[in-house]
Amino acid sequence: MTKARDLMTPGAECVGENETLVDAARKMRDLDVGALPICGEDNRLKGMVTDRDIVVKCIAEGGDPATATAGQFGQGKPVTIGADDSIEEALKTMTEHQVRRLPVIDGHDLVGMLAQADIARSMPERATGDTVQDISQP
Repeated sequence: MTKARDLMTPGAECVGENETLVDAARKMRDLDVGALPICGEDNRLKGMVTDRDIVVKCIAEGGDPATATAGQFGQGKPVTIGADDSIEEALKTMTEHQVRRLPVIDGHDLVGMLAQADIARSMPERATGDTVQDISQP
């Protein structure tokens, strides 16, 4: 059985809940990613922030990304997957919550990120198309 840890991108980095959206944007740029988990001062996940959140929910609304914090724009408690959970469970979770990336947790520790693309690379073409469609449906 293929597990989340087998396909995840290891070494995921968080943005701190008290870091600014400018800090988050720079970290996204440096890591070449479009979303970051938000970690609290207790090292627990507090949410996710995306590049779209920064643009649409902060800048477009007249907010100042230099003073707004990641914690203010996190989308609630993130949907996660256990490192030893199956890829089938990951797909089910992605589809149910309509998310394209899942923080991978081992115990209480963030150990990686599992993206739709990670799973798609390991699946037959037909299954990949079905998965993308299921996750993307409103």
